Amino acid sequence: MQGLRALAVLMVVTYHVWLGRVSGGVDIFLLISAFLMTLSFARKVESGKPLRLLSHWLHLLKRLLPAVVVVVLAVLIGTWAILPASRWPDILDQAWASLLYRQNWLLADTAVDYYAQDHSGASPLQHFWSLSIQGQVFLLWPLVFAGAALLHRVLRRTKLDDRLTDYRLILALAFGTIFAASLAYSIDQTASNQAYAYFDTRTRLWEFALGSLLALALPHLKPGKALRVVLGWAGLAAMLSCGLLLTVDRSFPGFIALWPTLAAAAIIVAGQSGSRFGVDRLLTWRPLVALGDNSYALYLWHWPLLVLALAGLGITAPDLVQGLAIVAASVALAVLTTRYVEKPLRDWHWPQRRAWRTAVVIAACGALLAGPVTVWQSQLMADEAAAAAQPRELTPGAAALAPENAGKPTPDAKIIPGPAALKNEWADIDGLCTDSNVPADPLLAGCLQNSRPDPVTKKIVVLGDSHAQQYMAALGPIAKSHGWEVVTLLKGNCRFGGESPERDADCNAFNKASAQYVLDHKPDAVFTVASLTLKDAPYETEVPQYLEGIKPFTDAGMEVVGIRDNPRFTMNMPECVQKKGADAAACNVPLQESLAASSPLDAYRGKVAGLHLMDLSDFICANGTCPAVVGNVYVYKDDNHLTKTYVQSMIPMFEQRLLAATGWT
Repeated sequence: MQGLRALAVLMVVTYHVWLGRVSGGVDIFLLISAFLMTLSFARKVESGKPLRLLSHWLHLLKRLLPAVVVVVLAVLIGTWAILPASRWPDILDQAWASLLYRQNWLLADTAVDYYAQDHSGASPLQHFWSLSIQGQVFLLWPLVFAGAALLHRVLRRTKLDDRLTDYRLILALAFGTIFAASLAYSIDQTASNQAYAYFDTRTRLWEFALGSLLALALPHLKPGKALRVVLGWAGLAAMLSCGLLLTVDRSFPGFIALWPTLAAAAIIVAGQSGSRFGVDRLLTWRPLVALGDNSYALYLWHWPLLVLALAGLGITAPDLVQGLAIVAASVALAVLTTRYVEKPLRDWHWPQRRAWRTAVVIAACGALLAGPVTVWQSQLMADEAAAAAQPRELTPGAAALAPENAGKPTPDAKIIPGPAALKNEWADIDGLCTDSNVPADPLLAGCLQNSRPDPVTKKIVVLGDSHAQQYMAALGPIAKSHGWEVVTLLKGNCRFGGESPERDADCNAFNKASAQYVLDHKPDAVFTVASLTLKDAPYETEVPQYLEGIKPFTDAGMEVVGIRDNPRFTMNMPECVQKKGADAAACNVPLQESLAASSPLDAYRGKVAGLHLMDLSDFICANGTCPAVVGNVYVYKDDNHLTKTYVQSMIPMFEQRLLAATGWT
């Protein structure tokens, strides 16, 4: 079994380091863990030994947790030394999630939330998602064994046939039910919401159930020598080729995950072939077995070393030599962790004599990690509070670019928002649409609106994507001061315009539905982003089918406001500042590499009556550059979204330009 574990972890490491893909190796680990656990518990019950679940869980945590604590502490040191401060809060949250075995749920929530995704790079702790699922199953599976044991005892008191009260049969029925229900759920969720399903424990239970069913069936599976040879090599070939032949990262964990799990099952069924041509000759090779003994620690170490190495070197993927160095370092640290952390604690007799002693060891391990994380998070919150408490004149933001402030130096101050607040810098919208604003089309279920003023003097609908939402940080307060009602119909990465092959089907469908909403509700005006910026040349273009999209509104007597888009960049702008300083050339991108020399909005002028165009680019870019920081305020929260704080500093200019463009009073 250790040889199979070794191959699985080698698949994971190799695919991560050099191929940048998911291998299916994690699925094999899940199957193996349930397989071994089932063998152990079934033997206990059948031999009449007490299950002692509390003792089992405590000893399991004592075996697993120390290595986790060591690796996470090392990751925190690497995070402090290498990664920019804006990434620290998320990694500290993930440190808690890793310690408490809930990392998969944290990642599931952020994976499907466009506004929560970290586009700047992978987390060095995100691989803990699979360990979290394992931890949850390690808690759940013993309850199944105990429940089956209880039912077994009850049924034995009846006059039923002994075959019907067999403990393994009861387990088979239980795990067969879990397998069928979880696989069906996994297939459905993977098809409809794959990003969330990938991390969902419920979509993975069938992989554990398959391992348990395999353990229960194995005594009855007795293939001949020739078939064992064929099964072994066929399973190995299928296992190793899975990640190469399938888009595992986009199709798992639905029925496609049967490929690697059944491949591993075939190898287990092949077992000891008794032939010198069997795959077991390879799997019992001493170096491979030794690697299997260190597979848990190797899995823990390889991913953070990869992520931190790439961040430190400033590259997106390692070459052969760099990859070999990362793998070698991972193996060395895994061996050291197994030898000096895992094994000594596993063999330590003092905690084994009393359950409370084991609990003390577990609590001490947890405290070793919880202490530094708590102190660091407290310090970040204190720094954020200090930055936010600065006098407003020290952080003028966009006001520093106003004509009356031209040439005036900005006083020294802490840049706001602080790292701990950057992830919360999305523009606020008060809540879900209510009353007559609730859309009938389910595609628009995310409809939001500001607090309805009394009286309502103007109704505005905001259409588009996150670049339209970010301006709600200015439009929202302005609307409240004027008595305007604002409704937003937004979809991430879906700029509003007429139907176009340049958008995906979901975006076209959303735009069609939101356009129909506007025509049905007939607001006074529609707010849109009227140009489209790109990371690479051409840096700014017209929005595909923009005029065609808005013309039905203007034909119906509604006004349309089209604002110019803000730049996009190839790097995370706050991280650039945190690594290199606000004055670094890399963090002040030339204007000609950010926006078009001639605004795309000029191509719209005079084409559609009722279209009002706004350009605030002079309060985002100035003096030939588009900086990351203006007036001691971060302009961007990532590589393309304006911070709420910066847009709020634009409110006076935004209001002046909006009223000037539209003639509204």
